Amino acid sequence: MTISMNLNNVDLSNCDREPIHIPGKVQSHGFLLAVDSESLLITYASENTKDYIAVEAKNLLGKPYDNFEELAGLNIKSGQLLQMIHLGGVKKDFGSINPYPVQIDEADFYMIISASGKSFLIEFEAATLEYDIQNQIGKSVSEILGGKSLKSLLHNTAKEIRDIIHYDRVMIYKFLEDGHGEVIAEVKNDDLEPFYGLHYPASDIPKQARELYKLNYTRIIADVNTESAPILTLEIDEPLDLTHSVLRAVSPIHIQYLKNMGVESSFSISLIAHGELWGLIACHNYSPKFIDYKAREGSALIGKIVSSALEYREDEEHEQQSTSYQLAMSLISLHLTKDEDLVSALTGQEYTIKDIAGASGAAVLYDNEISTIGVTPNQQQLRELFDWLKFTMDDAIYYTHRLPEVFPSAKAYKEVGSGIIAAMVSKDMDEIVVWFRPEQITEIHWAGNPEKPVVLSENGLMNLSPRNSFETFSQQVENTALKWTKTEVSNVMKLREKIINTINKKAGEIRILNERLRRAYEELDTFSYTISHDLRTPLTSIKSYTELVIMSNKSLDEQGKNLLKRVVAGADKMNFLINEILKLARVGRAEVEFAELDMDKIVKDSAAEAIMAMKAQKVSLTFGELPSIMGSPVLISQIFSNLIGNAVKYSLVKEHPAVHIEGVKEEEEVVYKIQDNGIGIDIGHRDKVFELFKRMENVKDIEGTGVGLAIVKRIVEKHNARIWFESELEVGTIFYIAFKI
Repeated sequence: MTISMNLNNVDLSNCDREPIHIPGKVQSHGFLLAVDSESLLITYASENTKDYIAVEAKNLLGKPYDNFEELAGLNIKSGQLLQMIHLGGVKKDFGSINPYPVQIDEADFYMIISASGKSFLIEFEAATLEYDIQNQIGKSVSEILGGKSLKSLLHNTAKEIRDIIHYDRVMIYKFLEDGHGEVIAEVKNDDLEPFYGLHYPASDIPKQARELYKLNYTRIIADVNTESAPILTLEIDEPLDLTHSVLRAVSPIHIQYLKNMGVESSFSISLIAHGELWGLIACHNYSPKFIDYKAREGSALIGKIVSSALEYREDEEHEQQSTSYQLAMSLISLHLTKDEDLVSALTGQEYTIKDIAGASGAAVLYDNEISTIGVTPNQQQLRELFDWLKFTMDDAIYYTHRLPEVFPSAKAYKEVGSGIIAAMVSKDMDEIVVWFRPEQITEIHWAGNPEKPVVLSENGLMNLSPRNSFETFSQQVENTALKWTKTEVSNVMKLREKIINTINKKAGEIRILNERLRRAYEELDTFSYTISHDLRTPLTSIKSYTELVIMSNKSLDEQGKNLLKRVVAGADKMNFLINEILKLARVGRAEVEFAELDMDKIVKDSAAEAIMAMKAQKVSLTFGELPSIMGSPVLISQIFSNLIGNAVKYSLVKEHPAVHIEGVKEEEEVVYKIQDNGIGIDIGHRDKVFELFKRMENVKDIEGTGVGLAIVKRIVEKHNARIWFESELEVGTIFYIAFKI
């Protein structure tokens, strides 16, 4: 016979790993048996069984369960127990059975069944409830839900729970984002000092304890001064899992913690919101106190009802805020579409960018000018902040509620800008939008010093301390703003996209494309003139004379001929490159004459030419709908020749190359897509794809000049159309071209 695993020394290094679900003991206000689910042999028994049936626990081990029935004078037989176990079903849910009233030596008890691995736990504790709990719960729930605000809901909950179970102190304890907890409602005896508003460090309720609170909605510690009863077993190495036990013994650290507080009995009820542990209804008594299973289950029912109400109230408050944000977002989007002045659309209307994120101020850097609304740092401070953000931001969005801690210069204006969200509209053009929140100097009142969770033990180890002192410890938090919510960050991301789209549609061509095109056209005109007059004639001569030497010089060996053939091939390649550049130059100078185009013919002719030119008969070529568009037949043919040619060329490396072309007619556009299953494009090179002479690393071994897509981009712009692509390496690429109807 052995004693099931017992917990002894738990120090700071293993507190979060303390196996509190297998303590090897039970609390002494009841006793426990574990029976094998198939044989109904007793495999575990708590040592205190003798206190209830005057039989040593060791004498029950290995015996059939009906031996215990006879010794206890139990009014339930093993056949009935087996039926109850079967009623629990595959899910091992005994909620409809527990608690089952029984008598042991003519005393009233509750039998509670739960699953534990291959065993079933059968626990017995006294039945003491002497009033109508259901009627009391009905009245209490009505009082609790009468509170219209979240604050009144929680206060009513603490009051009604105390009226039902009569503990000296009942608190609502909420878990904060950082794991710490705060008492946000309290009802207590008049002679007790208040805990309302106090914060408790995360180490007070470690992670594994929180997980158990999500599984078991109530937890009672009847008397911290009684010794827990060890669980005895035969030679079984595996400790008994007491996750679902109602008698599970308590961590010695937590027992000492309660003793240090002067608490002799505690009871807790879990509050769950959106599947997570929101908080606890924590009940303290300053003398031993036991409430029976039905009273605890009644309290658990109230906890579930309050949990649902919490979800509803929090969702309601969130919905109200979201509605306000959404209204601001919609009106700003409307002004972005209608107004010529982008900055005015963002800052000069009834609803401004400040209103989409609950900010106290906002600043926009656009066209090298800073515009502000609300409370913000001054112009010089904003310049410094924008410069810092430009070199700091790796992503499109950056946010913090402690800016002075990461950007020390912000300490000078922490009163207005301790928290920021920044949206990078364009890094190249120095276009940034920033939202500000002021510093919230907060004084946190801790129940003891949170910075001293350990003590030096006699053996020299730093052990977790259950805190001997609970005197209020105040801590002032500076350089900190209210945290940005997920909704606020999401709104900023959405607005950033809308701003970018607006810039691209309204000002992009004027501010960027026209300037780039103007410079490029001038350079290309000069370059194309040089090529036409200074390069093509000597290049033709080089090729002609080289071919003549190959044909007429009979003394040349194979190595010499091969070298000269490489000269001819190089001349051909140079001539091809010159022709491509001349095409690009002509596109820049050409005026587009729009006509309705037969896209079925243009697309299929381009595809046939690509297949023939590359001897790519193995490519599977498919077509969808090919609706007509307005454009120049010559230039549009160039677009599809280039894109289909690329699709065929870069899919040939695959075993089963496939190219698909189709067009979809939408409300204001016809969108064509050319899709292949080729080598794909690295997403990191997205901005280089349409630049002149730019070729990706993975296509260097495939013939090409890096001019074709630049030509396509020019032609697309000439047609006031749009082009973009989606790609994944080794999966394929889809190019989209959207033509206006």
